[in-house]
Amino acid sequence: MLRFIIAVFIVLHGLVHLLYFGQSRRLFELQPGMVWPEGSWAFSKRLGDKGTRLLASVSCILAAVGFAAVGVGILVRQAWWRPLVVVVAVFSAVIFILFWDGKPQKLDAKGGIALLINTAILFAALLLQRLDFEF
Repeated sequence: MLRFIIAVFIVLHGLVHLLYFGQSRRLFELQPGMVWPEGSWAFSKRLGDKGTRLLASVSCILAAVGFAAVGVGILVRQAWWRPLVVVVAVFSAVIFILFWDGKPQKLDAKGGIALLINTAILFAALLLQRLDFEF
């Protein structure tokens, strides 16, 4: 049962990246007036807002697919889920750090919660591996 709950949580976390995909493609607004990822401190000046949105869209899709694969790996008891979850969680964290606008307001809408969840996932995956815990 624990395996199923963890796998579902990981997949759902990945699906949230699809919401950010929709936001970055301007298919909808997650919050009124939300312009994420425009204004990215790392990309907006170099790529412009359109290029930044495209890069964010592709990155969010990759993260969603990666987390879905991790969830499947957990369910079918494949050992590769552990290194993959580390790679995907780090990748997801980097997405939200690089596409952040550099302003401390409304961090929850700019991926702040995703950073906390990714940190918890990394900690849990590494701790479970260290303890050689198999669920």
